[in-house]
Formats: sequence, structure tokens, C-alpha cells
Amino acid sequence: MALPPVAIVMRSKNDADRIGHTLAAVRSQDYPAPVRRIHIDSGSTDGTCRIIEESGPDEFIQIRPEEYVPGRVLNMGTKRTSEPWIVFLNSDATPVDRNWLANLVRAGLSHPRAGAVYGRQVPRPDCSAVYAHDYDRCFGPARESKDWLHFFSMASSAVKSICWAQQPFREDLRYSEDDEWSRRIKEHGWEIVYAEDSVVMHSHNYTIPEVRRRFYGEGVADAANLSSRTPRDYGFLRYVVLAGLRDAVKDLGYCAARGRLTEWPFAAAVRFSQRAGKRSGFLDGCKRYRKPA
Repeated sequence: MALPPVAIVMRSKNDADRIGHTLAAVRSQDYPAPVRRIHIDSGSTDGTCRIIEESGPDEFIQIRPEEYVPGRVLNMGTKRTSEPWIVFLNSDATPVDRNWLANLVRAGLSHPRAGAVYGRQVPRPDCSAVYAHDYDRCFGPARESKDWLHFFSMASSAVKSICWAQQPFREDLRYSEDDEWSRRIKEHGWEIVYAEDSVVMHSHNYTIPEVRRRFYGEGVADAANLSSRTPRDYGFLRYVVLAGLRDAVKDLGYCAARGRLTEWPFAAAVRFSQRAGKRSGFLDGCKRYRKPA
């Protein structure tokens, strides 16, 4: 299967501790066709820009932090491409081998109606148990995500250019832009493909305030997406207390099986913060984006 030319669009902000490793891994890829690299940085102050410049990108765009909106930046990078496939890679998502790119694109080519492909992500060695559990659920050998109605991650992904031309990213969402976009292309007849053999190392150890803020944003985005969910689906007892408890019990089993029980109290706090944050964001989003019944 002949592999086509691709463009890699990378976003960054203050990733100096990771981006050098990611760029080195990208440059070492065993890929037979031309690869262009487009970088968009949103106000780094830690040396990230110097590392990018020294890597010799084909195009380097710098914007102010206040200009950053995920969908707008993704569209900005994609508009500068002419290749049939556009690859999106987070600056802190490091390919683990030389076949990451070829395996990602090859998975898309194997499905005629593939509009987007996403690769496997494995957590870094220092990843907290609660977040490592999430990566296992989404990308592990017995991943739960294969049975979910929908799952997609933009962190290591490829998009067919004609799919993007028909369905560009929304530029009014600050969270969940990849979820909204991937659901939308499926509604228009495109397929989402999982490239299990295309692997990057990627994880974050969010603090409790960061968790709550992130999930608040996802809740707002859920309301803005005009999904079928209603405030009734986010009832405090059912959604926060009971479902949060169910999540925490699953984390208990995960931690116990791996000898990481001391991390379980933090895991439980994360689960309740996730759900409380998303509920609050959804309810506020409904006030902002939805008309009263």
C-alpha cells in the first residue's frame, strides 16, 4: 500500500520538557513519502519556541495566548496544507517507535470511508493511577471504549483532507472540539478508525482544581453541542454521587491489582471532581446555549 505525502500539525504551549523528545521521534519516522511539519505555538515562555525553531519546521506560526481556541488553531494549521492526509500530534505526545506515522496513515487508507484515524496512547511512567486507569479503559488490550457509542482523541490522529474541507472544526468551543467534530463527521457518513499499532506516550497528572476546571469546560461544550442530554441526565444524586461511587470502586480494583492502593483516595477525589465539574458546566451551558423549554 503506497503511503501518501502528509502534513503534521502540532500545537504547543510551554512544553519544553517534552517537545524535544517528540520532535526527535517525529524526525526519526520510517515514512517513505514527504512529510511537512507545521507548528503553532500559543505564547510559550519556557524555551519551547527555540526548540521548535532549531528542529527546522516547514512553517512556524506564533499566536498570543488569548488568541488560542482549539478549533480555530486546528483550522489555521489545516488551511496551510495541501496533502491528502493531515496528522495532528500534541507536542507532548511522543511516538514510541519509528512506525507511528506509517501505521497511523495506513489504518486510514485501509478503510475507504475513513474520515479520521486515532492512534493508541500509553501513559508515561510517572502517571497517577487514576489517569493510567483511564488510558487503560480507552486504549488498553481489553479497552472499554470499543463498546462505547463513540470515542475519539485528537492527540495522535490523522484526518482526510476532503473530510475536513466538508466539515471544518467549530471555532467557538474551548473544550471537546474533537468529540463534537468526530461525531459530526460520522453523521455525514464518514468512519472513525482506531490504529492500535500507532502508539504515542502521553499523559497528564492533573490536580483536583485542574480536573474540575477541565470537566466544567467539557460540560459547557456538551450543552453547546446541543446533544440529546438534558439537565435530568445530570442529576446530582445519580450522576455525581452514585456514578462517582461506581467509578471509584472500579479504580479501587485497578489500584489493588497493581499494588497502588495508596493512590486510591486521590482517585476517588478525582472521580467526584470530574462529575461535579461536568454537571456544573452542563447546567451553566444550558443557560447560555439553550432556550428555556
